[in-house]
Amino acid sequence: MESEKGIATISENSSQEDTYKLGFKLGQQAKPGEVYCLNGDLGVGKTVFAQGFAAGLGIMDTVSSPTFTIVQSYEEGRLPLYHFDVYRIGDVEEMEEIGYEDYFYGDGVCLIEWSRLIEEILPRKVIQIQIEKEPSRGFDFRRITVTED
Repeated sequence: MESEKGIATISENSSQEDTYKLGFKLGQQAKPGEVYCLNGDLGVGKTVFAQGFAAGLGIMDTVSSPTFTIVQSYEEGRLPLYHFDVYRIGDVEEMEEIGYEDYFYGDGVCLIEWSRLIEEILPRKVIQIQIEKEPSRGFDFRRITVTED
């Protein structure tokens, strides 16, 4: 990502394809050790974004939200991708049980859906991605804000 620390990049789009393309672009730019925090309501396009992100890393596998497994690893891309969905996490201790630190502080890239649920264990430096619908601008309209902490 080419914005300075704390500067937000805002993308407004009106299709799943646009959401996918932004994810793809960020995946192409991702560096080892980065943690991307992906937040937004149900149905805003987090999984579509994640699919684009994975493709940007060169991952050809089908990417779906790992809601019941918490984390899914993809090793065949330019960098390993650790895709988390912590929506169903009941307690941060569940993250400790799966060894989250190995993922967060490893050589791959982490993409964490619903990251606000585990804020207390996130690294200090993360890239925040907020996806929001704005129904007054159309059913498919999305505002995606990317901010580096």
